[in-house]
Amino acid sequence: QVQLVESGGGLVQAGGSLRLSCAASGRLFSSYAMGWFRQAPGKEREFVAACSWSGGSTNYADSVKGRFTISRDNAKNTVYLQMNGLKPEDTAVYYCAAGLYSSTSNDYDSWGQGTQVTVSS
Repeated sequence: QVQLVESGGGLVQAGGSLRLSCAASGRLFSSYAMGWFRQAPGKEREFVAACSWSGGSTNYADSVKGRFTISRDNAKNTVYLQMNGLKPEDTAVYYCAAGLYSSTSNDYDSWGQGTQVTVSS
């Protein structure tokens, strides 16, 4: 397993942008697929985006496709989530996770503590 720490959350107006970062510890970071999930109050955790170990393959939830971009820098043990065109419904705690290349949370073994993203209307 790897240890993951997210950063970059905050309060932004609708239409604005944020970039989340997730720093991983451990030498095996490049062997893991990475994913971003989010959980809004009163809702279940949902898939946002995933990228393969190389970053060459990516997958997005329909709700964020065309607005969010996942990327990774294996030299820096970091995965990013660039979020543009933010909407109030994007408000949630965002979690990064390491595991298999999947949109299913059960396929991920390691999770960060989460970072709050709040989008005001």
